[in-house]
Amino acid sequence: MFYNLNITLISVIVALVVGSLEALNILATELNLSGPVWDRIGNLNNSFGLLGVFIVLLFLASWAISTIIYKVKRYDEFEVNIAPGSSEIAIAEGNSKFKVMSSSSER
Repeated sequence: MFYNLNITLISVIVALVVGSLEALNILATELNLSGPVWDRIGNLNNSFGLLGVFIVLLFLASWAISTIIYKVKRYDEFEVNIAPGSSEIAIAEGNSKFKVMSSSSER
């Protein structure tokens, strides 16, 4: 669960950054905007190969850090308690009738 939340967060951040860069580049192109900020956005959009390498490295680092935290905090070593009576099984009889049987009962 910890790993899934971590990867989802990184995915959302990457999607927002890439989407924002694309939207700002379209805005700059259509409105003929220029200046140091718009030039930098244009340069970033022209070098998506390098940005892709950075994204892959970000995912690898996130995976490694997540795995280390998972192992150090021992998230895989937790105790599971089964609630009393959870071994009972409901078996359908007809349309709306149910008979509750214990797992130790004969079937």
